[in-house]
Formats: sequence, C-alpha cells, structure tokens
Amino acid sequence: MDPAPEQHGDPTVPLELLAARFAAVIREEGAAVSVDATITFCRALTRVGLTSDAGVYWAGRATLVTHPDDIPAYDRAFQRFWLRGPAPSQDAPAADPDEQVLSFDDPDLEGTDHETEDRPVTEVRYSPDDILRERDLGACSAEELAEAFRLIDRIELAVPHRRSRRRRSGGRGSGRLDTRRTVRRALRTSGELVDRPTTIRRVRPRRLVLLCDVSGSMEPYSRALLRFLHVVVASRYPAEAFAFSTRLTRLTRALRSPHPDVALDAAAAAIPDLSGGTRLGEILREFNDRWGVPGIARGAVVVVLSDGWDRGDPDELSAQMHRLRRVAHAIIWVNPLKAQPGYRPLARGMAAALPAVDRFVTGHSVAALEDLAELLADNLDRGRP
Repeated sequence: MDPAPEQHGDPTVPLELLAARFAAVIREEGAAVSVDATITFCRALTRVGLTSDAGVYWAGRATLVTHPDDIPAYDRAFQRFWLRGPAPSQDAPAADPDEQVLSFDDPDLEGTDHETEDRPVTEVRYSPDDILRERDLGACSAEELAEAFRLIDRIELAVPHRRSRRRRSGGRGSGRLDTRRTVRRALRTSGELVDRPTTIRRVRPRRLVLLCDVSGSMEPYSRALLRFLHVVVASRYPAEAFAFSTRLTRLTRALRSPHPDVALDAAAAAIPDLSGGTRLGEILREFNDRWGVPGIARGAVVVVLSDGWDRGDPDELSAQMHRLRRVAHAIIWVNPLKAQPGYRPLARGMAAALPAVDRFVTGHSVAALEDLAELLADNLDRGRP
C-alpha cells in the first residue's frame, strides 16, 4: 500500500524508507530497480529535498531508470506515489517537463550559467564518484575499477590509540605523583614541598594487522582489497599486511612504497599462490605460531578480509580464531558477500569463525571500505554489535 499523501513531506519519515517504498512502486509498474540504485536515489534526495516535485522527479529518473523503455513505468509510479493522482495511460505522451540542467560535481569542470526567458530551469547535480562508491567492485569494468582504485587511494585512515606502560610528565593536578622528581625538587627548597610533579601514561596508536584472502573465490575483489592494504601499510600508523591462499605471505615490505602501482606489482610478485585454494585453519595456525601470538597481534586490531570459503577443518579454524582473539584487541571480519541480498553465513569456514569475531562487515564497494576505515578509528569495545 502506498503511504498517505501527507507522509511524503513529513520530516519524521526517513528518506531511506521513502526511497525504498518508491522503488517498490516502480517494480509494481514493471521496471527493475536494484538496491544500489535505491541507495543512490536516497542520497540524491538528501541533496534536492522534498519541496520540489521536479527535483524529486529528476533525482529519481537519473538514478532509478536504467533503460529508456522503463520511463513510462517510472512516470506512472511517480504519479501514484508522489502526486497521489491516477496513473497516466501507457499510450499517453509524457508531459513536457521543465528544462533540466545536468551539472557534474567535478573539480576539473567549471560551472556555467544557464538562462532562459520563457521556461523554468531545474538544476540536477550528478557526481560519478558517488555512483561508483556504491558499485560492487566485483561487477566493475576495467575502466570503473581504475576509477575505484583512485578513490581507494584517497581513503583517509585513522586508528584507535592505546595507553602505553611508559609514562611522561603530566600537568598539575593530573596523573600519578612522581615521587623521585618530588624528592629531588624538595631538596632544593630545604625539604619543603613547593611543587608536586606528576606522570601520566603515554598514548600510542594501536597496531593494525590485515590478512587478505587472495584465493580463487575472492578473485573479483582481491585486487581492490590489496589496494586498501596498501593504504593502511603506507600510512603513518604501525601496520602489518599478509596475503593467503594455500600459504601465508607477508606483504608489509612490498606495500611500503608510496606509489600504489609499484607496491601492488611488488605484492603480486611476492604471492606465489594467487587465486589458489584456501585452508583457513592451517593459515591461521601458521600466523599464530610464527607472528601473531609471539608479538604482532598482541593488543592489535586484526582485520581478516575473506569470503569464508574453506577447504580445511572448521574445528581447526574455530580453535585458531579463539586463540587469536585471546591476544588481539579486536577482530574484524570483512566479507564482500555479506552485501548480497539474503546472504547468510552458511559456509563452514564463515560459520566456524564468526563466534570469535567482534565486527562482521561488508567490503564489496569503495563506500564499504571507507566505512571500514572509519570503523578502525573506533575504540572497538568488545560486546558491542
């Protein structure tokens, strides 16, 4: 059932709900609307608002209509949902809309003024970067993937901080009393305590440890995820990067180059089993024995980027995940398949690993990787959803 007319302008109704309902009406009229297109339409509504019928119309037509044959169905759905009027006949010609000006949000393009004497003009802004951010990386063309790499390279990274055991001088009235300095200063004033210096614990960034699955099932996403690993390793924060398929490969040194293409070529050359199989339990056991438990995973935020498909023993994977969880500050599992409609973690590896995971997120698009970068800056307290 369509929502009541007064709900369309009601600021209490979330734009996400309006966009989803409108997409459902379009589907009822016989046109296909994807989830990505609905998300993009919702973002367009935040720009144009709900005060102008023409603005809403062209925001939806630019984002929800992918084929000229779907325009009549879109017009009927718009009439039903937004105008609450009878749907026009399929054979009736579409009304001549106001003149539209399409503006591109590109810093390299200068805006131009459009003036008309007799016809009103509605400006619709379009940003190709916003569309590409939401697109599934596994479905991108070569040109789109190159643009996605450019957006990934611009991701700004921040990490949570931890209190170190080392201490430094603190301000007055804060921290713990520095007994040694207090006595030393008292000797200069004949034993009188004129000043009471204190110390506070130093704050250091937490280490990030990333384990990226480059097996055959992850091939549509592995190049983009390795690009994200370069962003992390090339940052000013302490980080370690590994790739795994049938074996575990340390990529930290290869990814330290400030040039993304050079770093990715070096990483690809260092991986001997690109697009191979996966035995997650054995890989994690090697990581825990050789690197994780002895040092680099202690107190770190560990990020596993994998779809969870595993040929090994799920009990071994579960045991190694819980072993890793005992030393790590938090474990984040990034699964690109989680974004698919109706996804459930039924794969043996994914089901075995989830009980030891603190955050389970998607990684299928540039926007999802940007969300992951924001998540890394969180304190990631355990027990939160």
